[in-house]
Amino acid sequence: MASMLDAPLFASTTSRLLVDLNRSIGHPKLYSEATRNAPTTIRREILERYYLPYRTGAETSIAEAIRQGSRVIHISSHSFTPELDGAVRNADIGLLYDPARHLEQDFSNRWRASLRTRAPSLRVRRNYPYRGTADGFAGHLRRCFSADVYTGIELEINQKHVFEGASHWGALRRLVLESLREVVA
Repeated sequence: MASMLDAPLFASTTSRLLVDLNRSIGHPKLYSEATRNAPTTIRREILERYYLPYRTGAETSIAEAIRQGSRVIHISSHSFTPELDGAVRNADIGLLYDPARHLEQDFSNRWRASLRTRAPSLRVRRNYPYRGTADGFAGHLRRCFSADVYTGIELEINQKHVFEGASHWGALRRLVLESLREVVA
């Protein structure tokens, strides 16, 4: 995605089993069950070693782009489990955004339309399986940057597509990228 759009990539190999990079400090699920009750010194080290470098690096890069006069479209890519607490999630792709930010809503609507045109059988839902305004890194960045310079979209892909095999997963990734390129162009 980043290379296709000639955009910076902020990736991490940090597992949510250690710390959730998409949660704010103070969120009850910032730390996993395995680390939540660790001593304060250990949790502080986890923040300093894994959480803060990722978040600070991305935020600094976005701030610099905005300072130089760019408008930023930030795509935060995630996956979701096909079933949670016994409930089957009825979407293939979710696009999360803040409905109060009209540029985000418009971008998501256009991306959804492009995806549905290319693959009518895909269930593409807006603000599903989570609300676009729920706690997350994009929400934090919305508080830092105004709606006229920052557009934050969270792409959520159902993990069932990974399990359907390499060719299916590759085709879905290409579809997502092609539709995104169309919307950004």
